[in-house]
Amino acid sequence: RSPAGMLLVATGLLLAVAAGGRGSPAAEQESPPGSRFVCTSLPLDAAGAGCPLPPVPMQGGALPPEEELKATVLQLRETVLQQKETIGSQREAIRELTGKLSRCEGADGKSAAGTWKNEVGKGKDTMGDLPRDPALVIEQLSRTMQTLKDRLESLEHQLRANVSYAALPGDLREMLQRRLGDLERQLLSKVAELEDEKSLLHNETSAHRQKTETALNALLERVSELEKGTSAFKSPDEFKVSLPLRTNYLYGKIKKTLPELYAFTVCLWLRSSASPGIGTPFSYAVPGQANEIVLIEWGNNPIELLINDKVAQLPLFISDGKWHHICITWTTRDGMWEAFQDGEKLGTGENLAPWHPIKPGGVLILGQEQDTVGGRFDATQAFVGEMSQFNIWDRVLRAEDIMNIANCSINMPGNIIPWVDNNVDVFGGATKWPVETCEERLLDL
Repeated sequence: RSPAGMLLVATGLLLAVAAGGRGSPAAEQESPPGSRFVCTSLPLDAAGAGCPLPPVPMQGGALPPEEELKATVLQLRETVLQQKETIGSQREAIRELTGKLSRCEGADGKSAAGTWKNEVGKGKDTMGDLPRDPALVIEQLSRTMQTLKDRLESLEHQLRANVSYAALPGDLREMLQRRLGDLERQLLSKVAELEDEKSLLHNETSAHRQKTETALNALLERVSELEKGTSAFKSPDEFKVSLPLRTNYLYGKIKKTLPELYAFTVCLWLRSSASPGIGTPFSYAVPGQANEIVLIEWGNNPIELLINDKVAQLPLFISDGKWHHICITWTTRDGMWEAFQDGEKLGTGENLAPWHPIKPGGVLILGQEQDTVGGRFDATQAFVGEMSQFNIWDRVLRAEDIMNIANCSINMPGNIIPWVDNNVDVFGGATKWPVETCEERLLDL
């Protein structure tokens, strides 16, 4: 290229630098307070369009080329000196602008400090600069402090209102009182409803509770019996009652009572070596008649059967200290009776309280004779020994059945009074023990 072209290019570059120096830092310094830098990304191919070279002034087209070139050089030298002075005075602004431009380039045209909206709402990204005017900064801080103070006072007021009920306004207090009153009435209503439900539930479950208590009492009674040793019996009827002393307080009691009877059969196993007489194996008393049914051997008298206080002597001999099976039958028709010992009929008779039905609802005692219903025992009439398998039927058993019972061929519990453990209570020192087997009792005969 020619020297003139090279000179023109250099001149354009200098003018571009000078224009950049004036446009950015100088404009920044002369801009009003509160203005902000705006960073905008430009494409690389738009750099030439954004920085056009200034035209070189031409002075008089008629001058010779050497004179024109000389005048241009002088003009450029003066311009360079002016721009050098301007650049020197704006060096700080250039460094600040360079730092901001580097931040813009590093964030791809977006501010690292935040995004600001301009005053007209165009939404451009800015550098987040604060106003540089100290007066504006102080004014802004004052406004912020006042806002914080107002918020603090509001919080303190709310805190005092929450802590102190008296600090509440009158309308609010009245509203709260009404609300508390409503809640209290609702609570009292709910309590009343619960009380009503409780009463209904109590009434509905009283019958069930009574049944439960009855069942529990029966269970406790059975447990008590088992604890006393009745569980040692192999079956409910394999026990005996022992009355070892002649007293007026040892006895057994049958829980069940007799219905009205027009005939009966009483059978039992007993063993006694008492002398004189074995005493009273059993007695049945009813109101108005203590001797409704009595089997007794008293003193040197023979064994007697009393029905309605009428007496029949029985041909039985059982005071040898061995087990014996005794059966007695009676019917109201003609007052006929029979006496069996160890399966054999030893005697019979009639006219023993004929046409007299046995009265119901009395007390049946083992081992004592009753002078009143259930009491007034006499020690001289007490039974001494052991007894078992005390059964009562409401009919006269056949002689064959009595024989089979006595020789252990059959086991016939009484249909009116059966010999079972839970139907016999003992008092005064009388005890219940496991009994010898029927075969063992037969060997004792």
